[in-house]
Amino acid sequence: MAMAVAHHQHRESSSGSSINKHLNDAGKYVRYTSEQVEALERVYAECPKPSSLRRQQLIRDCPILSHIEPKQIKVWFQNRRCREKQRKESSRLQTVNRKLSAMNKLLMEENDRLQKQVSQLVCENGYMRQQLHTVPATDASCDSVVTTPQHSLRDANNPAGLLSIAEETLAEFLSKATGTAVDWVQMPGMKPGPDSVGIFAISQSCSGVAARACGLVSLEPTKIAEILKDRPSWFRDCRSLEVFTMFPAGNGGTIELIYTQTYAPTTLAPARDFWTLRYTTSLDNGSFVVCERSLSGSGAGPNGASAAQFVRAEMLPSGYLIRPCEGGGSIIHIVDHLNLEAWSVPEVLRPLYESSKVVAQKRTIAALRYIRQIAQETSGEVVYSFGRQPAVLRTFSQRLIRGFNDAVNGFNDDGWSLINCDGAEDIIMAVNSTKNLTTTNPANSFAFLGGILCAKASMLLQNVPPAVLVRFLREHRSEWADFNVDAYSAASLKSGSYAYPGMRPTRFTGGQIIMPLGHTIEHEELLEVVRLEGHSFSQEEAFASRDIHLLQICSGVDENAVGACSELVFAPIDEMFPDDAPLLPSGFRIIPLESKTSDSKDAMATHRTLDLTSSLEVGSTTNQNAGDLSSFHNARSVLTIAFQFPFESSLQDNVASMARQYVRNVISSVQRVAMAISPSGLSPSVGPKLSPSSPEALTLANWICQSYSYHLGAELLQPDSLGGDSMLKHLWHHQDAILCCSLKSLPVFIFANQAGLDMLETTLVALQDISLDKIFDECGRKTLCADFAKLMQQGFAYLPAGICMSTMGRHVSYEQAIGWKVLSGEDNSVHCLAFSFVNWSFV
Repeated sequence: MAMAVAHHQHRESSSGSSINKHLNDAGKYVRYTSEQVEALERVYAECPKPSSLRRQQLIRDCPILSHIEPKQIKVWFQNRRCREKQRKESSRLQTVNRKLSAMNKLLMEENDRLQKQVSQLVCENGYMRQQLHTVPATDASCDSVVTTPQHSLRDANNPAGLLSIAEETLAEFLSKATGTAVDWVQMPGMKPGPDSVGIFAISQSCSGVAARACGLVSLEPTKIAEILKDRPSWFRDCRSLEVFTMFPAGNGGTIELIYTQTYAPTTLAPARDFWTLRYTTSLDNGSFVVCERSLSGSGAGPNGASAAQFVRAEMLPSGYLIRPCEGGGSIIHIVDHLNLEAWSVPEVLRPLYESSKVVAQKRTIAALRYIRQIAQETSGEVVYSFGRQPAVLRTFSQRLIRGFNDAVNGFNDDGWSLINCDGAEDIIMAVNSTKNLTTTNPANSFAFLGGILCAKASMLLQNVPPAVLVRFLREHRSEWADFNVDAYSAASLKSGSYAYPGMRPTRFTGGQIIMPLGHTIEHEELLEVVRLEGHSFSQEEAFASRDIHLLQICSGVDENAVGACSELVFAPIDEMFPDDAPLLPSGFRIIPLESKTSDSKDAMATHRTLDLTSSLEVGSTTNQNAGDLSSFHNARSVLTIAFQFPFESSLQDNVASMARQYVRNVISSVQRVAMAISPSGLSPSVGPKLSPSSPEALTLANWICQSYSYHLGAELLQPDSLGGDSMLKHLWHHQDAILCCSLKSLPVFIFANQAGLDMLETTLVALQDISLDKIFDECGRKTLCADFAKLMQQGFAYLPAGICMSTMGRHVSYEQAIGWKVLSGEDNSVHCLAFSFVNWSFV
């Protein structure tokens, strides 16, 4: 017993310093001296896991370690790595615990707010019951329970009046952020949790549109306020923000009079502007508040000439409440409450201006995500490719979207003017003869001799999920783009040499390689460089590569993001583009339109300005996401297309004619693609014949599984899943990539399960354009050719581990591939070949 106690005490006393001790072969602990530990730590800092040769060399180079065996050195490094791992895990758990504590605090506050709201509703219900039993005399005081004071221009003409407005704005904002002034409901698809950005809510029944967000950010309140007040840096639709007047208020605060211009998201609606008062102050509890509201009066703000292309919108009390958090960081509440004057747009577009979900995605959630992004970049958690700094990549993203917005809106004060616009043309042509792509480096600046031409159009899409369409446009550029047009724009920006497309014909190989530059923390936005491969037709340049590089931003690819618009914007760049490279963006924007319940009877409103895609109203079929896309039945979205072309004065008419025809061709291609991917497309000539819910797919699934069992003597699926729709479902969700290809001189794929589509990074629509040999590397093709005869002779073959390629140019490794002949259940003839890639992953 005494020996056991002694041994236990010895183990406890040694656990704290075990990193500096080692149990030798005699069973005794050897303590390392401080000099020995210092020498080992120096090596560990350079190489935490040294090889056996490195450890032996360490013993030879350090005399103080000469009496220590290599095995003891190895154990010391093992213990040191274990301690480092434990330290990192402890730090991670502490971070998670702080997040959970902050989220718990937010949820408790939200619960208190909801309880107050319930109590208020109970009181109002009791009051209404009392009023129903008592018929009162006519009383004008009962017109409204809650009224919002209207602030006249007289109040805004003196500091005392403005301070009074600011205090009222602060009180109303706080009642929305933490009180019950607005009936908030949880934003669909945005559940709170430790890994979520925050808690999001939208208004249910208030005037205008409103959204709220609250979350934890690892930045100090003053830094957060500074970032959020710089609205153009994070709000992509903000064209300009100008502070006209600023003067101090009490508590060290400031009052500002601000004029803000925002872009219109489509060519079919005018842009908005705001004339607001912004009040920045601190509260007694240490919180920081930035609140804002519109000042009434249509003539308020700058003169009417500068705002002629804008519709004055109203901002109801909104802002940011930033509270310091225990242990560092801040808890932030964001409220956006707007009246966007939906009357000024065509009726079919009004859901866009009456949707709180759209406001939440474009303003409220975007603000919180941007703050979180800055916080992670500041802490060093985000690492980007090509050695670019995060601030540079953010600037590229902002410049791409801003340039696209400028083209879509075509403001007169930017130098844009319409050409040949008689109201009947479906393509809007605009010209800017003053466009100058200046940069901070004069060597990279470029002033066009003629100017910029922009061809743009908007169209209504029926039953087309925006995320699916944008993904297709991104992954299959050859389906809609003209390589010669891309080459023309790229050549114009590279050297200033203008050439009409077709003067130096180029063959586009159809290959594109997407190289990621960076992404936001939730991957809702991707910044990338696209290389398009092309070669000249002329003999003297037959072997000269004419690759084109595009800087591209893609967003809104998540089908579950409610109210989010999807964008694909790109601009030609030089291969070694500098940080301030000139950009001329073009691209697509798709915005979902969610009709209100009261407007459901008018779902097919007749606005001929949008009637460019009436041909999309076709029957119904399903694709690989049929179950997930059922919500898009009778759903509509607006697609806006804008392409910019530099030109020389002598070629303006030629370039304008080319641009107009090119955009028409793009529209035609997009219509064809939209018809194919629409859940309601019935055309047998468009889209895959084998969708996951079609009878053909069910039959093929049976043949695949039966043939696998026949040839290999084993079951591809679990026995309990062999039958009917269950077999197809389990095959579709099988963890291995299963693909079927045709038996032709050039085998092409005809079917793939979800893992197969993920591995190839494609869709069922584009699957039939991919041949079998395209997915293997040179070694894989040789192996396939060597084993193909065996596959056809005995009915199956095992292929060794190897590398294949996705359609996006990414390498995919797999441990083993199995090929077998799929026999028809009717006459046992060979229907196709099936391949299963086991344990695949992206390299």
